Amino acid sequence: MGVFDTLGISASGLLAHRKWLDAVSDNISNINTTSRTNEAAFQERFINAQAVDYGSGSGGVRVAGTEFGSAEGRLVFEPDNPLADKDGYVKYPDIDLGEQMTQLLMAQRGYQANLAVVERATSTYQAALQLGRR
Repeated sequence: MGVFDTLGISASGLLAHRKWLDAVSDNISNINTTSRTNEAAFQERFINAQAVDYGSGSGGVRVAGTEFGSAEGRLVFEPDNPLADKDGYVKYPDIDLGEQMTQLLMAQRGYQANLAVVERATSTYQAALQLGRR
């Protein structure tokens, strides 16, 4: 394990958690997006993270891709909505706000933990450099 591997591993965690935060915030911001019943509803986004060289101590994590939830959505009776069909229904995404808030908290805590590692490693490296100057 190299001297600066800690920063690389934590940086990869920061990137993965930032993408997770982006996906969750996109899901939350589109939770009330309506569409016509003959169109696809907004699809919830999921981020797939994958360990790189798991167990080696030098790999970190990478975002392996993005998956999308169901486009079926849920039908809601809103006859006054301009997108309503002849029966008065519109389609909303099938996204649970409570689940999204839980995901948001987990992604935020993961981001904060990786950031704390970067800050501690940086201060440790700076202290080591100060020892070399004395």
